[in-house]
Amino acid sequence: MPALSPTMSQGNIAKWKKKEGDKIEVGDILCEIETDKATVEFESLEEGFLAKILIPEGSKDVPVGQPIAITVEDADDIQNLPANVMGGSEVKEDIPPQQNVKKEDGVQDTSSVGINTSELPPHILIEMPALSPTMSQGNIAKWKKKEGDKIEVGDVICEIETDKATVEFECLEEGYLARILAPEGSKDIAVGQAIAVTVEDAADLEVVKNAVFSGSAVKEEKPIHQDTRDATRSEKTSVKRISPAAKLLITEHGLDTSSLKASGAHGTLLKGDVLAAIKSGLGSTIVSSKEKTAPSAQVHPKTSAPASTESRSSKQTDSFEDFPNSQIRKVIATRLLESKQNIPHLYLSSDVILDPLLSLRKDLKERHNVKVSVNDIVIKAVAVALRNVPEANAYWDAEKGEVFLCDSVDISIAVATEKGLMTPIVRNADQKTISAISSEVKELAEKARAGKLKPNEFQGGTFSISNLGMFPVDHFCAIINPPQASILAVGRGNKVVEPVIGSDGIERPAVVTKMNLTLSADHRVFDGKVGGSFLSALCSNFSEIRRLLL
Repeated sequence: MPALSPTMSQGNIAKWKKKEGDKIEVGDILCEIETDKATVEFESLEEGFLAKILIPEGSKDVPVGQPIAITVEDADDIQNLPANVMGGSEVKEDIPPQQNVKKEDGVQDTSSVGINTSELPPHILIEMPALSPTMSQGNIAKWKKKEGDKIEVGDVICEIETDKATVEFECLEEGYLARILAPEGSKDIAVGQAIAVTVEDAADLEVVKNAVFSGSAVKEEKPIHQDTRDATRSEKTSVKRISPAAKLLITEHGLDTSSLKASGAHGTLLKGDVLAAIKSGLGSTIVSSKEKTAPSAQVHPKTSAPASTESRSSKQTDSFEDFPNSQIRKVIATRLLESKQNIPHLYLSSDVILDPLLSLRKDLKERHNVKVSVNDIVIKAVAVALRNVPEANAYWDAEKGEVFLCDSVDISIAVATEKGLMTPIVRNADQKTISAISSEVKELAEKARAGKLKPNEFQGGTFSISNLGMFPVDHFCAIINPPQASILAVGRGNKVVEPVIGSDGIERPAVVTKMNLTLSADHRVFDGKVGGSFLSALCSNFSEIRRLLL
């Protein structure tokens, strides 16, 4: 049972989305969990098969940390599960003592962060919260409170960089911030890991400070404890299987599987095992040892003499800079790769004459002092086209294998920020005026660049627009942002000469401004007819632009 909110200590299984024996992919929804805040979809972080549901649908008050299901990597292993595995209690007996964390008398066990609970007064351990459904770790961007500060309910204590945005973390209890365990700038803190300690009484501040080790002390003690446990485990177990996620990490960091300790069932090496090894410095040790031993082992195939190391030394002298990815960029990379791999992209392109739009924009500014951008009018034109072709305002329901039509037209706008691409949403765009859309887009773009978007301002959306018209980009094909089924790529306007029929009915050459629109659509939702109908309606909106004012 995961901790899906900062104050969650137990949850209810509202509904299982998978049944025993089902294949599970990374990101699949396993079940719906009713927390103390809302009903949240619980995503799988590993692929495999759902072997056994330990906590049935409708179960109430399941403690955080209690096993709710068992998955296996190979479908053949389902039948090999012990017959006595019937529920959470049986599984709990197999959990090592170090992992079976108990909470008694309302005081949380804080041994993982170097706190002696026997010496602590009444306190609350603040853990890294799951601020989005896909968040598994976060970064401490900034502490808004400092140690010793009084905290009221609703006070923002820190800013946390999640896999979606930088979010303000509000305190749900009043008290005093006794100790900050994860300093400002800390990276990749796992959800559930302690980041601070609060107390009710200001007189208890010094007691907690003396009981909490410094960050360096904690880091130094953890490897010692793990080495002892790993040494014992290595005598009993060996790596027999490797999970897919673990394989990727091993390949990426060049690790030797024989030096890794498997904690999974039947000797399965898990992603967490590899991450623990990397954090303890095992990866760098292996790489450096290979570099030291490789020159003596290299022999030229013809002369049987040691190979020259000139090429290696030249590579080592090449200068480079590691550019760390933000949480947002990591998620974007993963989601877009999944999109190109799993979504059959259909591309449809058309050119529209931009002069009526430019004329409307000029009139709005001169006659009504209303300043709007080309993109604001494009948003309105797309929204009206989606309203007129509702089959295009839809997404693919992978679980049911069918198209789901959306009730509202919510347009996601691609905004470039320093931390990555964000897509704030203009909701019900078909019902708003162009000036209202313009004001909302400016406000959302400022929030996105400042990292201040709220989850409801960027989660959802039924259609995306990516506009590179401000750059010398004539046309491009955008990648669909799942779970949406379509995205429109907008290029820049170019002046071209082409025949135009005048008011007298005679065709003459004229200079017009043309703009390319390219639709990337999920072919499971859009067939040629739906895509063609949408582009036709959109082009009509550009040719008769003033009807958007109705």
